[in-house]
Amino acid sequence: MASLPEVYLARHGETTWTITGQHTGRTDIPLTARGEQNALSLRQRLNGVTFAKVLVSPLARARRTCELAGFGDTGEVAPELQEWDYGDYEGRRTADIRQERPGWDLFRDGGPGGESVAAVGARADRAIARLRAVDGHVLVFSHGHFLRVLAARWLGLPAGDARLFVLSTAALSILGYEHTLEEPAIRLWNDDRHVVEVSMDPAEERDHP
Repeated sequence: MASLPEVYLARHGETTWTITGQHTGRTDIPLTARGEQNALSLRQRLNGVTFAKVLVSPLARARRTCELAGFGDTGEVAPELQEWDYGDYEGRRTADIRQERPGWDLFRDGGPGGESVAAVGARADRAIARLRAVDGHVLVFSHGHFLRVLAARWLGLPAGDARLFVLSTAALSILGYEHTLEEPAIRLWNDDRHVVEVSMDPAEERDHP
């Protein structure tokens, strides 16, 4: 029996805002030095895998991760893979938001002035339709919250269930199937064994959660 297609998900490498826990939606900030190193480590991890298509978010941190991983020449920009638009909560930390709005949950409440959970779920559904139309394996470079929603919708779960799927920077995951194309499954999740630990400077040590 022919092997079933798989979708490899690569979250972008570390940025200064992932260190501090700030919501980074459409703000186009670069990778840190450690983020670049860990994006490079994806190159070796993905070596030998053949992809029928490589798709990448238009945001710089994802495109740079794609480039460093060795797919800059083949990556096709896909606007639907952008990170959640957090609206008024862009650049803010969950703990600070909850001080003024106790109990706030992104995966239930969305971002005021930005995207609702339903809107991100619908965008993920459009991305999944595109992914499932490809004959062969696909590699996706995107963002933490969006990829979590993508995984939930791949399984047919509500977009809000994405809260159950934690995803680290530069981590690799694989969406696929079990026995048939009617049985979507997660084949691998949040695998960061290829990530290289780099010593932080003192300022980063203080800010790191």
